[in-house]
Amino acid sequence: MSVAYKPDGYTTVSPYLVVDGAAGTIDFLRRVLDAVELTRIPAPDGAILHAEMRIGDTVVMLADGKPGWPAMAAHVHVYVPDVDATYRRALDAGAASVQAPVQKGDPDERGGVRDAGGTTWCVGPKTA
Repeated sequence: MSVAYKPDGYTTVSPYLVVDGAAGTIDFLRRVLDAVELTRIPAPDGAILHAEMRIGDTVVMLADGKPGWPAMAAHVHVYVPDVDATYRRALDAGAASVQAPVQKGDPDERGGVRDAGGTTWCVGPKTA
């Protein structure tokens, strides 16, 4: 019998985002990507020490930046069923456009937005 090395339902790799305003990122993920909050550990000052959000089959971990662990910009790609609708929801949720949905040199259409916490989210369905 093998010993589990990761929690059930977690993928081997989990992105960890250190952001400016983790509560806002959590709200953004709920509104735009239908993410489900799994864990939230608050600090006494209201900052988020650690949170986990399930997006589809992946758990994304995040926290507020702090001294010695600063917020850092990141780029994350997410496959979604409808890139145009997801892009519009992101803009409605306050994200800044990085790139309107477009098809470039491969079959995938992609769009990109930057949330208030500094993460760039590239969204696109697999079309080929």
